[in-house]
Amino acid sequence: MPPLPDRLLPGRPDPLGANWDGLGVNFAVFSANAERIDLCLFDPAGRREVARLPLPECTDEVWHGYLPEARPGLLYGYRAYGPYEPRHGHRFNPHKLLLDPYARQLFGEIRWSDALFGYRVGAGRADLSFDRRDSAPAMPKGVVADDSFNWGDDRLPNVPWDRTVIYEAHVRGLTMRRNDLPQRERGTFAALADPRLVDHLHGLGVTAIELLPVQAFAQDRFLVEKGLRNYWGYSTLAFFAPEPRYLIEPWMRNELKVAVRRLHAAGIEVLLDVVYNHTCEGGETGPTLSWRGLDNASYYRLMPGDERVHINDTGCGNTVNTSHPRVLQMVMDSLRYWVNEYHVDGFRFDLGTILGREGTGFDPGSGFFDAVRQDPVLSRVKLISEPWDLGPGGYQVGNHPPGFAEWNDKYRDAVRRFWRGDPGVRAELAARLTGSAELFDRRRRRPWASVNYVASHDGFTLHDAVTYEEKHNEANGEDNRDGHGENYTSNWGEEGETRDPAIAATRAGLKRAMLATVLASAGTPMVLAGDEMCRTQTGNNNAYCQDNDTSWVDWARARTPEAESLRRFVSRAIALRRRLPPLRPPVYLHGGAELRPGLADIAWFDRHGAPMTDGSWNEPEERTLALRRALATADGGADATLLLLNADGAGHAFALPEPALAWTLVLDSAHPDREEHPVQDEAVPVGPRSVVLLAAKLPPA
Repeated sequence: MPPLPDRLLPGRPDPLGANWDGLGVNFAVFSANAERIDLCLFDPAGRREVARLPLPECTDEVWHGYLPEARPGLLYGYRAYGPYEPRHGHRFNPHKLLLDPYARQLFGEIRWSDALFGYRVGAGRADLSFDRRDSAPAMPKGVVADDSFNWGDDRLPNVPWDRTVIYEAHVRGLTMRRNDLPQRERGTFAALADPRLVDHLHGLGVTAIELLPVQAFAQDRFLVEKGLRNYWGYSTLAFFAPEPRYLIEPWMRNELKVAVRRLHAAGIEVLLDVVYNHTCEGGETGPTLSWRGLDNASYYRLMPGDERVHINDTGCGNTVNTSHPRVLQMVMDSLRYWVNEYHVDGFRFDLGTILGREGTGFDPGSGFFDAVRQDPVLSRVKLISEPWDLGPGGYQVGNHPPGFAEWNDKYRDAVRRFWRGDPGVRAELAARLTGSAELFDRRRRRPWASVNYVASHDGFTLHDAVTYEEKHNEANGEDNRDGHGENYTSNWGEEGETRDPAIAATRAGLKRAMLATVLASAGTPMVLAGDEMCRTQTGNNNAYCQDNDTSWVDWARARTPEAESLRRFVSRAIALRRRLPPLRPPVYLHGGAELRPGLADIAWFDRHGAPMTDGSWNEPEERTLALRRALATADGGADATLLLLNADGAGHAFALPEPALAWTLVLDSAHPDREEHPVQDEAVPVGPRSVVLLAAKLPPA
């Protein structure tokens, strides 16, 4: 470390963060209400504070200073001075070391102690009290980072939305049990770049991997004290820094970039699940780690009339105040950083409704949505929202603006209920198969806006959805009170794993049927990592704190005959989706276009081949349905598909509807290895609880 001056040069107010220019480092941090901010520098071990230098200038509420001769690798943090007046929203406490909101690399981790709180924990006045202990020994430090990386000939895959198939995965859980990988690489970004994993994804046919949070996150105190871990990562500590646990060594920041480049070379996009709705600091009684100590009243939404209290529309204690221009800037800068510096291809926004909240509630024209949609960088990547939160009016499926896709939990529930055999679900399922037009077909949105899935990280895996009727979350330490209570699942005769061959066969068939349904539906299909090879969480439907075999993909199980068969089936179904345009229509089909006499672009039939009527839609005990779709080809011909669904416990012969076409059977979930063959008869047998897909190609008229 070069000799340190006793004061900083003025520097610049932009860009925010710690930025090295080759001659020194410029530090800039926002605070509208601080009276002074000190830059604190630490020795390379992060244990000793070696300098405390006031930032000499404040321009437009940005405090800034320049440290000549400083280099990447320097460890730093801030201390902010100002009023400690919780009732007015201010919680400044210079005894607390604060992480830079723009820190691009972290050193060390949180070591929980009461010193991390701005108030005296256990005091009678609670958070109105004031704590004078230094929190620096318990705090991670920011690291001045060098973002240089040789991207070579990296090219973004730019997969069209209508050809996108998403694979939702956890960096750590995906590879921790891959015994063919070096031990030190398992569970890290480096493992994502391993050719064996890339080959698995490429062979499956998915076009995008969506990673659960990889931005640095906190290990929440209540979990640590119970001997558990924050596994999912929805507790952000640094919006610009990669999670250190996913690095082989803390200084090897480029591992994720290598993985992205390797995945891009295979034509696979990388999407990040991001959490800008709340932070790891929790509510008003939470720790002071960064934003709270820098400017609590600006960074968080506070209760009008009682600014001591945080608005908690997220259920996590606080809500990030994206209505504030500097806070919105932080979110936008973070998103652009991951696109520009890590070449990621898009984002999935956790509790995305929060980002559209203004003073009057959810607004699809909110500042956040407007900023993203006009941004020349962000408007060109894939944007997916989880369209709900816990606040008033928080359920907003279908109400996001153009440019955004949305997780569609209505799709998940309808598919599960139909295949469980619930009565009266046919009409609901029909809407979901065609892209949920009643929800999304507005403002020129396309079917891809509906992200369709039957399982995600939050809830049962697909295998568990046909193996358990009740959640089994006892290991979470909350007396099985956590997690969803109604999951629309069935165990088909025995709770948990079974040796009964009939039950096992039913479950295996239903897994194929549900995945085939997802991959044959209009919209954007998403497959949960491991569902293609029978992954189980032994009935835990809220495994957010299970950083162990419960959550990790079991690659030994993946080599069982059942899992191998399922993986081949899923790969085949994805290939058919890619090959058959009617399975992924680029626009909503409403039956208004006729490609040949009697051949509309979309039509519904019962198992007797008759068009569905109002009366047949309302038959509650009927569990069969046929969907025909047809699209014109460039040469004047047409492609057609006929999807036959039978959720009944008995097999049925489906009569083929008029007009007669030269159908080929291309997929049968009851017989996953059956080869494609022409249909010779006027009726097609569809086994119990199974799907059959037919395809036809019409020559130019």
